[in-house]
Amino acid sequence: MKIAILGTRGVPNNHGGFEQFAEYFSIYLASKEHEVYVYNSHDHPYQDKIFKQVNIIHIYDPEYKIGTAGQFVYDFNCILDSRKRNFDVILQLGYTSNSIWYWLLPKKSVIITNMDGMEWKRSKYSKKVRKFLKYAEKLAINSSNYLIADSIGIQEYITKTYNKPSEFIAYGAYVFDQPNERVLLDYKVNKHEYCLIIARLEPENNIETIVKGYHNSNVSYPLIIFGTLNEFGEKLQKRYVDDKRIQFVGANYNQDDLNNLRYYSRYYFHGHSVGGTNPSLLEAMASNTLIIANDNVFNKSILGGSDAQYFVISKDIENLLNGDTSFENKEKIALRNKKKIENLYDWNIVNQAYEEFILSALKSQ
Repeated sequence: MKIAILGTRGVPNNHGGFEQFAEYFSIYLASKEHEVYVYNSHDHPYQDKIFKQVNIIHIYDPEYKIGTAGQFVYDFNCILDSRKRNFDVILQLGYTSNSIWYWLLPKKSVIITNMDGMEWKRSKYSKKVRKFLKYAEKLAINSSNYLIADSIGIQEYITKTYNKPSEFIAYGAYVFDQPNERVLLDYKVNKHEYCLIIARLEPENNIETIVKGYHNSNVSYPLIIFGTLNEFGEKLQKRYVDDKRIQFVGANYNQDDLNNLRYYSRYYFHGHSVGGTNPSLLEAMASNTLIIANDNVFNKSILGGSDAQYFVISKDIENLLNGDTSFENKEKIALRNKKKIENLYDWNIVNQAYEEFILSALKSQ
């Protein structure tokens, strides 16, 4: 088939979860001799037209000039370009800024959309923006030929809210089993004597709840927080500047560094609350770490009830750290989570499930 992947800033990944998926899945499809195209922002660091047998289409993206509004222009430009290329399938990753252009999508292509999380629940957005995102969600669902949900929670939500079927295909990860302590020197920490957050610094990721609980706990070892320092992150950093344990270190997209830091951490905090199967959660499960997660249906459907500890409020974090009851069972718990990755969420399993579903959808037209 001839397939295009829209909705990301491009490959190779230097941004986030959908970009990582687009990279892995596009390479997989190309290896299966499909003709694959990925749309990249014009200013993406990778400027070649071919990436590991994947065709790259660079499209003008004014986000660097005008901020978030530029995403709408970028998606508009991508969709316009797709109209002249005769794709069999267009796989849209997310809907936030492309759904308003649904009427421009090529009529002969099969449109498949991964619905991501419930974007309209994100507290960082104003009421007007959240209302728009709910409207955009409806547009994407009604204009797509097929829907993909990356968590059972999202699938149930789509069924209940829109009475529409969707295919559950989770996000993926690779088991990490070649640790190297070198990166610990860069952050001046000892193995099992630090905790970790890797997330966008947004309210709905419960960063403030985790940091407040950590601040009030009795532990002496540091909390390293990875994520681009936005306005919200800067406020938190200033609030806790006197607590030398709490370290905001900015973003790091080096997967080997992050995997090793997860592997050697004492606890890994996962505060995401409004998404589907979050990439960083699976990567933590694949990296032999102990997880303390926000108590919600998305996280529990992946981790189960007994292979993580859960929090709702900052006092929970404080108590979990002071109690420190899981660490003695680290290897048993980590092994069970690693088995989940191998049996359910390995990238090879995920890529094959996507390919089979897309080919089936194409044949049904």
